[in-house]
Amino acid sequence: MLILQRKAGESLLIGDEIEVSVLSVDSGRVRLAIDAPKSVSILRSELKTAAEVNREAAGEELPPLALLDVLRDAGGQK
Repeated sequence: MLILQRKAGESLLIGDEIEVSVLSVDSGRVRLAIDAPKSVSILRSELKTAAEVNREAAGEELPPLALLDVLRDAGGQK
């Protein structure tokens, strides 16, 4: 894992085709802009976790309320 410090208006490059820019930093929240080819999938990690849980639940018989609990835990909500 690479850890960098960037200020608003600064960016970083991933390979030759992906640029991540810091738009703003306000009250502990960072707004990012990601410029990447359409062939590159960009997904928030909590959505990826929810999709994986959904796929697993499709193969299992989880009650709907149990699935909601898993999704809440993945999103950091309690």
